[in-house]
Amino acid sequence: MSQIELAQIQNFEGKYPKQIWSLFFSEMWERFCFYGMRGMLTYFMVDQLLMNDKVANLQYGATQAFVYAFTFIGGLFADKILGFRKSLFWGALLMITGSILLAINPKEWFFLGITFNIIGTGFFKPNISSMVGQLYKENDTRRDAGFLLFYSGINIGAFIGGYIIAIGKGTMFASFIPEALRWNFAFGASAVAMFISLLTFMLTKKSLGTIGLSPLLNLSQTKQKTYEYSVYIGALLVVPLVMLMVSNATYTDYFMYIIGPFSLLYFVFEMTKNNLEENKKLIAAFLFIIFSVIFWAIFEQAGGSLSLFAKDYVGDKLMGLTTDPNAVNNSFNALFVILFAPLIGIVFIALSKKKAEPNSIIKFGLAFLLLGLAFYTFYLLRFTAGEDGKSSLNIFALAYLVVTFGELFLSPIGLSLMTKLSPMRMQGFMMGMWFLASAYGQYVAGLFGASISPNENSSPTEKLTIYTTGYKDFALYAVIAGVLLIAISPFFKKLMGGVK
Repeated sequence: MSQIELAQIQNFEGKYPKQIWSLFFSEMWERFCFYGMRGMLTYFMVDQLLMNDKVANLQYGATQAFVYAFTFIGGLFADKILGFRKSLFWGALLMITGSILLAINPKEWFFLGITFNIIGTGFFKPNISSMVGQLYKENDTRRDAGFLLFYSGINIGAFIGGYIIAIGKGTMFASFIPEALRWNFAFGASAVAMFISLLTFMLTKKSLGTIGLSPLLNLSQTKQKTYEYSVYIGALLVVPLVMLMVSNATYTDYFMYIIGPFSLLYFVFEMTKNNLEENKKLIAAFLFIIFSVIFWAIFEQAGGSLSLFAKDYVGDKLMGLTTDPNAVNNSFNALFVILFAPLIGIVFIALSKKKAEPNSIIKFGLAFLLLGLAFYTFYLLRFTAGEDGKSSLNIFALAYLVVTFGELFLSPIGLSLMTKLSPMRMQGFMMGMWFLASAYGQYVAGLFGASISPNENSSPTEKLTIYTTGYKDFALYAVIAGVLLIAISPFFKKLMGGVK
């Protein structure tokens, strides 16, 4: 398709481009698969693989770190060889394969299935986000609102997927799913969701014009195929190596020590090809990425320590109704995003028209302050525990409401910033860098979670106290980061130029 057709996409009227909806639904089902897996990992490792809490937290952090680290690698290959579309297609196939393996034999093939999902997510995740950014012109003020809408799609999938754990635990559909097959069905649901995601993209990709096509179209078909198939074969060849690293936290340490410095050196190398203004914006993007590591290290207790905390120390009564506290832990953050992300997007558009919208730096700072408030609320749970040692599910859910507003001021804004501050040729790479920061956040989250894991010999009351004291410390870290970020905002503004 021609460049005119790309211009037609970007010259849309109203609040959102129509193409965003196809990407919205494709990402929604992929996130069903991803968050369904994420919500089950720690619980499954403790309940079925019989790991203790500390080991499960470290293993969770390692697994999630690899997921996001591979988005950096996937973004790099998309920029240089595959293009966003083929990268997304290949990633989806790998994720479907991994989910099927887990559905067939979740215990014996756990790390093999997880490995396929890790590599597949690396190819899928950064590139669909980059395509959303290309639906907008460079200075379109509606971009943040578009990413907020896209983010609500992510979280519809996350909300539905978060309840998969109830299938495995037997608190949902237990009457007609045999106990021995509950976890098979739970992992199988992720495979179905991923297939729907891929089908949705394949049926709607024509509406994207030239967005996401291979950067190698100027080469002969033979050369194109050689490069592309080399990537596909390489991804399969590294499966045994990745599986070894994922299953051993020590190897994860080595990997994280290598991938970070490598990405930084490559980042500096790419900067040598830019002018001064482009590099100032890239430095600003990099600083946002550094701060996001701190945010995710605290936020991602949701899949680790908070998952175990919900299992043992949170009651099952929410507003008078009985419900699974782990399902609330896995899904309510997503539910709140669904409810509030579009509303916040509309507010941003309205404030922008009045030239009153807060800039991205202030949004980031507020995100940290809200995160601190949320984890202080988790700390307050110790004062709601009854004689059975169970704390209030209502307060637990309230903390997730506050967490959600913090997330909405950082995550979709960060996605938008990576497309605003990056040259077109580096957008896949920078989106990968953004998710690589999440990898380090997940990695540190596992260390944080392990650091507040009580000894097995501790009494229930002592365990509750240890967990909640840790959450109070995390709240303090978040507030300090938020205050610092707001304090140095003038420096950020100079680097960002006219980007808001």
